[in-house]
Amino acid sequence: MDYGSPSPYAPEPVKSSKPGLGIASLVLGILSLCAWLLPICGFPISIAGIVLGILGLKESNKGMAIAGLVMAGIGLILCLINAIFGAIGALAGSSDFWRYLPPELQQYFS
Repeated sequence: MDYGSPSPYAPEPVKSSKPGLGIASLVLGILSLCAWLLPICGFPISIAGIVLGILGLKESNKGMAIAGLVMAGIGLILCLINAIFGAIGALAGSSDFWRYLPPELQQYFS
C-alpha cells in the first residue's frame, strides 16, 4: 500500500494568501486598548485593527482575528467616549478647571 499519494476523499488544506492578518488585528487590538487615552493615536489604531480583523476572518486562524476585532472595537468605543468628554470639557471652558484645584494650589494660579 502506497502512503505517499493523497486520498481522493481527503480535504484540501486551507491556504491563506495573508496569514498574518489575524495576528496583526490582535496586536492592534491590544495597542488600541492602551492608546484610547490619546484619541489622535487611538482612532487610527482602532480602525486599522477593525479592518484587519474583518479581513482576517476569511483566513484559517479566525480566533485571533475575532479577538483582535473585539479588542479594537472596545478601544474605539473608549476612544470615542474620551473624545466626547474632552470636547465637553473644552466647551465648558478652562476656567472650570482651576475651580477644582485644592485651595493651597489655587493661590499659585490666580
